[in-house]
Amino acid sequence: MESYVNRANTGANLPALRGHNAALVLDLLRAAGAAGISRLELAERTGLTPQAVSKITARLRAEGLAAEAGRRASTGGKPRTVLRLVPDAGHAVGLHLDRDELTAVLTDLTGAVVAERRTPLAFGAGADAVVGAAAGEVRELVAALGADAGRVSGVGVALPGPLDHAAGVLHRVTGFPAWDGFGLRDALAGRLGLPVVVDKDTNAAALGLALAGTADSFAYLHLGTGLGAGLVLGGAVHRGARTGAGEFGHQVLQLDGPPCECGDRGCVEALCLAAVARGDLGEAARVLGTAAGNLAGLLDIDRVLLGGRTVFAAADLFVREVGAVVAARVRRGGGGVEVPVALAAGGERGVAEGAAQLVLAPLFGRAAVAFPVRSNEQKIG
Repeated sequence: MESYVNRANTGANLPALRGHNAALVLDLLRAAGAAGISRLELAERTGLTPQAVSKITARLRAEGLAAEAGRRASTGGKPRTVLRLVPDAGHAVGLHLDRDELTAVLTDLTGAVVAERRTPLAFGAGADAVVGAAAGEVRELVAALGADAGRVSGVGVALPGPLDHAAGVLHRVTGFPAWDGFGLRDALAGRLGLPVVVDKDTNAAALGLALAGTADSFAYLHLGTGLGAGLVLGGAVHRGARTGAGEFGHQVLQLDGPPCECGDRGCVEALCLAAVARGDLGEAARVLGTAAGNLAGLLDIDRVLLGGRTVFAAADLFVREVGAVVAARVRRGGGGVEVPVALAAGGERGVAEGAAQLVLAPLFGRAAVAFPVRSNEQKIG
């Protein structure tokens, strides 16, 4: 098995970091899969003492998060006991609230989808209706767990921006100004009695792709009912100081272009969606490629990944046309290093899966996402 080290975080033998150290151990257990990993290997890869690892793994086993996975031959002495993560010891819900559709997934601790629901959504119907619909889908998914419903760690919600990721508050979602200032996180958490994390759809998808080891620096471009980008720089999702990074769709390409719902003119989103509306997907792809080339030239990213229902409906065309424009731009910039353009893994439920990772990743020390601690009483029933 390939050696795996969470190089971004190493352990420290301090009581104050007990939760941090447990997250590191859990992350290595998850990476090891069904084959498992020994306590000695855990100590070597985290930098923790064997005694600290033994205490952590004993606690994880007592909580049902880890279990024995057999024994492995040792170079000397008795065989080593190996441990594995118990995937169904916990779950997370991921919601993708698109302008006209809601996709909900229930995942286990590894991020594997164990249940999925999809339903029409009228984003313009107002906050109460949308929050009610989202809460209903979460309840349906959690109910399927039966007695294990208490093992749901939280709900990740991904939707169009701009928004304040840290506060869980929406800003002026393009085309839906009435949402400006709405505290979606607290409203949904109040309905469910579960922790809720809110982020842009593109950031959620980018997080899922980053955790899968896609690349160190890349852009995820999402073309569906709107257009946005998720940026991963240096292995981490880049949200910006005001959590507003990635508003890719509103870079102006044509000063005297058609008006955009954001209030500007000639935005790449307006140009792309206009081309899609008249059935000229080739033109939409070339416009998208021009904007992607700007991004590649500005940030020197490793690759560009494409997603969203419009892209998936004509995948070969978009990969070919966007790839050609980006390649030409990179060649003009010199350096001789290609920036590959490809489809994002995960298909149309990739955003919802990434939303679940907004909840799961912190459990494994893979991201800093803060949300309120859940009370003992759940309100999901």
